[in-house]
Amino acid sequence: MAVLEFQDLPLADRDHEWEGDEANKRVRRWADAEEDPNDKYRKAFVWYEPDDSDKFKGYKFQIADVVDGNLKAVPHAVFNAAAVMQGARGGANLPRNDIADVKKHLGRYYDKLGDTPPWDQD
Repeated sequence: MAVLEFQDLPLADRDHEWEGDEANKRVRRWADAEEDPNDKYRKAFVWYEPDDSDKFKGYKFQIADVVDGNLKAVPHAVFNAAAVMQGARGGANLPRNDIADVKKHLGRYYDKLGDTPPWDQD
């Protein structure tokens, strides 16, 4: 299984803007992972490909950014990842067995936000 353990990251403000490329640059600097991914870098993601864990391309569903020097889950990033799990942008290209665990992981952040994930809505 390549779904990361739930990090229970603190939440950024709900209105914190999400720009994935810029967030990834900040996380790389914060994690001292500008050359290769490392365990600290991995904490910003929900899923990774074990065979590509030494490559940045192996990581998917970044939900965290560095805010005021700390790694925080960004609500808009969580919402974007959930939308992909629901089929947006072509959907998630993940092993079938990981899909439920990714949704569970994202759902825990929805709970922290006091929201219901889209797959649990009527």
